[in-house]
Amino acid sequence: MSFLEPVVLEGEHVRLVPLDPAHVDALWAVAQDPEIWRFMPLRVTSRDELAFMVEYVRAVGQGFATVLRASGAPIGSTAFLAADPGNRRVEIGATWISPAHQRSPVNTEAKLLQLTHAFEVLGCARVELKTDARNERSRAAIARLGASEEGTLRKHMLMPDGVWRDSVYFSILDTEWPDAKRRLQDRLAR
Repeated sequence: MSFLEPVVLEGEHVRLVPLDPAHVDALWAVAQDPEIWRFMPLRVTSRDELAFMVEYVRAVGQGFATVLRASGAPIGSTAFLAADPGNRRVEIGATWISPAHQRSPVNTEAKLLQLTHAFEVLGCARVELKTDARNERSRAAIARLGASEEGTLRKHMLMPDGVWRDSVYFSILDTEWPDAKRRLQDRLAR
């Protein structure tokens, strides 16, 4: 998967560093609110399950620990997944932020960093995002990134609680990226 090489992405508020098993203890300390995991396709109710998720993300993509620049403390994670270099496409997913940092600039900046890397370094023509159809907050957040809702895959995933998840797909195209980037930068400047 040479398309996705380990890289550090740095902003004013956060630093995205390659996700590593050494992050598990610090991440688990901020990841114990069950609401974080409610719509995630992997069950995370223990440190061991979080460690499994970290290893899974590392195996299938390029995971990042989301780290506060001011303190160096990990507050969540995100990843590039489903890399398809031949079609110049990647997915951003497996994203979560501790409740104490939700609705702050950190996720907006993290997505700006990832999208900038995807379009301006990797040369992507398309970046995909998806979420559980029931997750209204996530859907609204993805739309605020400038992503277009494309459709819903029904019964896409069987969730750990036995419920079938419908997944809503979004994308940003390279032709849309300049406007989306400007909007994200404006939001961060406010």
